[in-house]
Amino acid sequence: MELVVIGTKYNYFLAFFSFIIFVFFYIQADAYVIPGPHLLELMIEKLGRGKSLLISQKLSLYDVSPEKNIIELRETLKYNFPEEFRSEIQSENAKRIYVFSLGAALTVIDNKIVSNTKTRFDCYKDVFLYRSRILLQNRVSLLGVDTSVSSLGRFQDKIAYVIGAEYPDKSVSQIWLDKNTFQPIRWIIIDKDNKSNKDVLEIRYGDWKQTHKAWYPMHIEFYHNDILVREIHVDKIKVNPSFSEELFDIEHLKSVYLNLSSVEKDKDDSQGLSDIQKTIKEFKKLYE
Repeated sequence: MELVVIGTKYNYFLAFFSFIIFVFFYIQADAYVIPGPHLLELMIEKLGRGKSLLISQKLSLYDVSPEKNIIELRETLKYNFPEEFRSEIQSENAKRIYVFSLGAALTVIDNKIVSNTKTRFDCYKDVFLYRSRILLQNRVSLLGVDTSVSSLGRFQDKIAYVIGAEYPDKSVSQIWLDKNTFQPIRWIIIDKDNKSNKDVLEIRYGDWKQTHKAWYPMHIEFYHNDILVREIHVDKIKVNPSFSEELFDIEHLKSVYLNLSSVEKDKDDSQGLSDIQKTIKEFKKLYE
């Protein structure tokens, strides 16, 4: 009888040991993380293969100064894939045009060139604009995302792929993709030039909607050091509209709105200002 009991205990031990081995290998297999470049490819495929997008949206800017003003504007976006983008804002007092094309940028307010640079706020559109894995990989690498690093993380009760960091490291720039849909849900951009102070811009993408096989987020939030400073609510999406190439031709725009002195003046006036302050200053010009 004792031998039977010992044999039964041995069988239980063997079964338990086998279960532990199975769980270990299952976790190991499930923990495999897709490499960063392939994740970007899957993300692009999920967004769709359209040629262009026309977006209508409401842009809200939250002033972080003591006045705590809220600026609300209507904005129209034109995406001409894979490397051309145009934003237009028409207020009661002025019109703002921002164009990004082939890596160059230009901002025009009230028919005057006010800037030929871009800020981190302008980067939110890059995950939609570059419908080429190589172009997107090069672009996010320039913005500090190390695509050779990928891991699994959790954000707002969702499992996500993290490109650019080993979760839960938040000290480096990184892009988060929903594990099931491969849609971007989060982009953390670290200002490497700011050595003394924390300077983190976090972009969150939500409320994804499909329109004619193209996916786009209806709600985008911008957090600077965990404070909400900017918000986008999309109203309308049109897939594959036709655009004139002149709309994205920066050299053509320079010939139309030539005012290089104002660009130099803008550089002088903006010395020492953060991305947040520069953005608020620029958009206030629409109300002056």
